[in-house]
Amino acid sequence: MISGLSHGTDVWAGNAEALVQAGHPLSETIACRDDIMTYLLEKNLEPIDAFKTMEDVRKGRGLRPDQEENMKAHHVPDWYIESCKKIKYMFPKAHAVAYVMMAVRIAWYKVHEPMNFYIQYMTLRCDAYEIETMVKGIEAIRARMEDIEMRASDKNAAVPVSNKEKSLLDTLEVCEEIYARGFKISNVDLYKSRAEEFTVDPDDPKTLVPPFTVIDGLGANVARSIEEAAQQAPFLSKEDIEKRTQLSGTMVKKLDMMGALQDLQDRNQMSLF
Repeated sequence: MISGLSHGTDVWAGNAEALVQAGHPLSETIACRDDIMTYLLEKNLEPIDAFKTMEDVRKGRGLRPDQEENMKAHHVPDWYIESCKKIKYMFPKAHAVAYVMMAVRIAWYKVHEPMNFYIQYMTLRCDAYEIETMVKGIEAIRARMEDIEMRASDKNAAVPVSNKEKSLLDTLEVCEEIYARGFKISNVDLYKSRAEEFTVDPDDPKTLVPPFTVIDGLGANVARSIEEAAQQAPFLSKEDIEKRTQLSGTMVKKLDMMGALQDLQDRNQMSLF
């Protein structure tokens, strides 16, 4: 029932919500499309009439005058009829049950397989990253979130919140949870990072290693070239990285500034003087 109320359109807000506040039990409200047909059958409407009424309501068509008269003739209360008129879209019960089952599965993995959960979430569900903040720990993450939220609530903010920052806020909320649960996120690593997927640090099972694509401006093809080159042989220098991958000189400098190049020298040959 809760799943149906929360996923339909104009099913809870301004509809069932108002009925509950007025004293109606939650069980009396319309949560899923099946509720309408079942209720009308209990009121002795003809099955075909109950079905067609359910279909019109769940598609947001409201009630035709003849349907409303038929419902009144079978002693359907006015509050129920008005509720039907407000609905724009409804879930079938089977769909609502499927959502609940999926939520239970996700919750189980979040509790019992946290690292696998966060790997999938951070890889598949996040639309923006800020690795410079993500690696600094929970206090830095909270400070960044507070900054975004404060500027978002201030219409006259000197620096308005960007669309990327709005998406980033969701990512940082999950990062805060990761640190709060005793896990952490490492910097990008030349040899541990994958191209596009978060992984668990082989040397620390409580640390997530981000992929190369979390870096702004670094695309999937370039990221794959780094992963493939690192698997073939260790990098000798920054010059070697630039030659063996699709990284531009600018991006190599960015990785260096992030501390991701492990103090590699600039060129393959050492100067003796």
